[in-house]
Amino acid sequence: MGRMAVDIGGTFTDLVHFDDQTGALVAEKSLTTPKDLTNGVLNSIKLADIESETITFFVHGGTTVINAITERKGAKTALITTKGFRDVLEIARGNRPDLYNLRFQKPKPFVPRRLRFEVEERLDASGNIIKPLSIKELEDIVKICISENVEAIAVVFLHSYSSPQHEIICAEYLRKNLPDISITASHEITREWREYERANTAVLNAYVQPTVQKYFNRLQSTLLKQGFNCPMHAMQSNGGSASFTWAKSHPITLVESGPSAGVNAAALVGSLCKEDNVIYLDIGGTTAKCSVIKNNQIDVTTEYKLEWSRINPGYPVKVPVVDIVEIGTGGGSIAWFDEVGSLKVGPVSAGAEPGPACYSQGGSKPTVTDAKLITGVLDPDYFAGGRIKLDIQKAKKAMETIAKGLNTDVISAAESVIRLADADMINALKLISIQRGHDPRDFVLVVGGGGGAMHAATLGRDLGVREVIVPRYPGYFSAWGMLATEPRRDFVMTHLMRADKIRISNIKNIFDDLRNESYSYFKTDKDIVSSSIRLEARIDLRYQGQEHWVGVPVNINSISIDKLIDDFHVEHERTYTFKLDNSPIELVNFHLTATASVPRPHLNEISSDNINILKGRRRVLFSEDGEHETQVLDRESLPAGYIAKGPLLIEEKSATTLIHPGQKLRVDEIGFLHIS
Repeated sequence: MGRMAVDIGGTFTDLVHFDDQTGALVAEKSLTTPKDLTNGVLNSIKLADIESETITFFVHGGTTVINAITERKGAKTALITTKGFRDVLEIARGNRPDLYNLRFQKPKPFVPRRLRFEVEERLDASGNIIKPLSIKELEDIVKICISENVEAIAVVFLHSYSSPQHEIICAEYLRKNLPDISITASHEITREWREYERANTAVLNAYVQPTVQKYFNRLQSTLLKQGFNCPMHAMQSNGGSASFTWAKSHPITLVESGPSAGVNAAALVGSLCKEDNVIYLDIGGTTAKCSVIKNNQIDVTTEYKLEWSRINPGYPVKVPVVDIVEIGTGGGSIAWFDEVGSLKVGPVSAGAEPGPACYSQGGSKPTVTDAKLITGVLDPDYFAGGRIKLDIQKAKKAMETIAKGLNTDVISAAESVIRLADADMINALKLISIQRGHDPRDFVLVVGGGGGAMHAATLGRDLGVREVIVPRYPGYFSAWGMLATEPRRDFVMTHLMRADKIRISNIKNIFDDLRNESYSYFKTDKDIVSSSIRLEARIDLRYQGQEHWVGVPVNINSISIDKLIDDFHVEHERTYTFKLDNSPIELVNFHLTATASVPRPHLNEISSDNINILKGRRRVLFSEDGEHETQVLDRESLPAGYIAKGPLLIEEKSATTLIHPGQKLRVDEIGFLHIS
């Protein structure tokens, strides 16, 4: 019996299978098939040679949701809202990421104005009815949506976070009269206040819902035909998993599906290595993602913004998402010159089709992978375990455009592409660490993804971390992290209260309601018993008059107002460098995280026998450290306790680890590589 995880990336589809009885772990990788993602899943299953009837648990993660949004390939969506709030998506927020940047662009709404409708209804902030919902107005809206061939509708009423009664009535009416259209009511996705953020979240959920439903239905049907008869789960952005049924109704919760699993895996690696402070970096074919794990705690936020940049405030998504910084730099990122002749790398990627030039699949533009091949880091006969043969001549031909633009040779051009990609990644790592008040010297860098191990030694040295850790199976890291993931759901509710006027019973009543919701949610899964559910609570507080807040963990079984206030002052000072002891304090949002404990895979210790570790030697260009004759070691043969000095290359099926001259390698008892 075993468990299986599949992670679909922009370039590769990764599969990891764990045998519960023997502890054996099988990992395979196939090219992603963008035209029909299920084909990539089936290819990876075939390569792994897994008997479907032995699988007891299946979890899936990927880029379906975020790709549908970024490529604008979602459904034709309408919005129904409270009279007077039709333009909330257009107005958005007045604040800019960079106040003086003249290239600022306001995000274009996902719903055009002609498909944004108002209805008569109004509740106050406490949920009391001021104006009842006008059902008659919905009749005309239904007719227009039919004539416009609308595929999805979002319903967002003012103050529905406080009381969803009008949204429930409206959604029921629409589902009855428009049975073939996906309906999203905002309270089903988020119950936090702020009408713009709620509206955008509900709209994006509606926008991707038909695409996700179609994909999951097809995937589920395909797996059933292959003999899979087990619970099927989807990886969520909060670091937990949920059933396919839940995911199809709440697809926006999958927006950072794959990367959040990688953060989970990095936290587990930190625990195994007794390291509480971890900076995680995942370099895939299309993007690089990084996150910080402090005191072995993953930071989950509801302040996530899609497509945020210095000139774009992005699209807010008010669902719990692991705090991740993502940039468009990966192995498939294309090198190019802008209009003034400056060299750039990414964000456009060659992807899986046609892929980098060296893949010989029709790609002709130079990428980071081509550069790594030209500089000797990659073995053209052992990429993806030898299944993909790389053509160095095609890589060099593609790189000639960069060499010409820089007035240099092809090898120097390849080095420039690599150094620029590294610089982009360092900037992202500094954004998530130094610019948030963390000292990298207190952290270790854990890397994953097919490209993580190639860049890790350079980035770790430049960032100044204590050590770089390359776990086993780095090229399958997110998929491996999914097997270490537990079912989870976050319940968040806004209740604005003054701290000096609140009673403990008020807080307990709110958390009792959230606790009951969590138990009801997990009751739908027959494999989860109530005794396995863990609860963690947090309250967001702010000084009166502030717009933003900070979260404070609480013990719902022994809540103390005085301790809550003291902890808030401490956390506010840590976050903003000041506190206001005599200012009134407000409680804003109440969070309850419910997680069900399930078996997690373990890693067996590796052998300490030193046998046939040397695969060969080749010349490798180490950027500013120069070119060196370099030993190439076989990772699967490396024994526990092995120590060596760079320059070194360590090869495995999913990744190549680069170790610079002057750096030291140590292999621990479970096979992790430590570079210092």
